[in-house]
Order: sequence, then C-alpha cells, then structure tokens
Amino acid sequence: MSSSGHGHTPAAWTGVIISFIGFCVAGAFIVLDSVPGFWAGIVLIGLGAVAGGLMRAAGLGQEPKRSAAKPAAAQAQPQEG
Repeated sequence: MSSSGHGHTPAAWTGVIISFIGFCVAGAFIVLDSVPGFWAGIVLIGLGAVAGGLMRAAGLGQEPKRSAAKPAAAQAQPQEG
C-alpha cells in the first residue's frame, strides 16, 4: 500500500496536520464546555481541507494517475448441458 505514494505530499501533510489541530481544539473545548471554542476548532478542520486543496492546485500535491485505456469487462459465456 505504501508503494502507491498515496498522501506523501506537502499538500496532504499540511491539510492533515491543520485538520488534526482543529480536531484537538474542538475536542478540548467540548470538555471545557465552550461553544465558540468548539466552532473555532470546526473552522480549523475546514481550513485544513482548503489549505490542502489550494496547495494541490499550486502543484504541491500528487499528480492524478492517467490510464491509457480501461480493460474491457469479461463477457460471461453460457454453459452447455
């Protein structure tokens, strides 16, 4: 699985780290019973997704795989007898 290189880019790491910090902030403020702090953490999670997407658009993400042609699906053969 690791040979595919999935997620090993600066865009992926940045997006995940920012989102993880937002998750931790939201969780901490739930325990502290602070609604505005919780929503601030939720906003950070969204900002992580946006930051990762912008970095990918800037060329810091993984190039999409382009396949030349999809293999044809095997046709079922009727059985005799």
